[in-house]
Amino acid sequence: MIAFEAVSLERGGRLVLDRLDLQLTERRIGVIGANGSGKSSFVRLLNGLLLPTSGTVHVFGMDTKSAARAVRRRVGFVFQNPDNQIVYPSVGEDLAFGLKPLKLPKPEIAARVGRALAEAGLSGFEERLAHELSGGERQMVAIAGVAILRPDLLVLDEPTTLLDRRNKRRVMEAVHAMSCAVAMVTHDLDLLDSFDRVLVFENGRLVDDAPPARAIQTYLTLTA
Repeated sequence: MIAFEAVSLERGGRLVLDRLDLQLTERRIGVIGANGSGKSSFVRLLNGLLLPTSGTVHVFGMDTKSAARAVRRRVGFVFQNPDNQIVYPSVGEDLAFGLKPLKLPKPEIAARVGRALAEAGLSGFEERLAHELSGGERQMVAIAGVAILRPDLLVLDEPTTLLDRRNKRRVMEAVHAMSCAVAMVTHDLDLLDSFDRVLVFENGRLVDDAPPARAIQTYLTLTA
């Protein structure tokens, strides 16, 4: 599904990621590491938000340097702060906006928006104003806005950091219910128990690549 070949990334004259070689085929992949370890830069390489300084990233057989737009059509991205993604005042308008390039009939757009909100536990929210929603509800809208495009891979960069325990649970229930593959950066280690594989970053290097229990132990040792 995803292949990194000798990938390095520099940002602002600093080496952020150093010669990554790995393949990702699992359905649930966690990414952890201390602040500044390179984990957020890593996941931005998965959909072409960032491009490698050297080496190549192939996603579903496509090189992110030469086919970034095609990659982004198949890889959705959810940021930590939902306000960075919600564009329109009303929830329904915001979700419909993402479907605009597909040139679908209005009834089909309305049906897809309704289904996406139902799957996010937000049935009937079409007319609600985004700024009046709780933090958890806004994050669910952001996730629904990406999920409505039916990506093959959903990337989430610390989607629960700003949320309380109840809303963290809601977000993770929605994530686990998705049929697409998921890659998630998180500091909430207890959310990774059911993941297939966890990558641990430290100072721009991949220092462990293992099932959750071992990877989390590596991370705890590094940050002790």
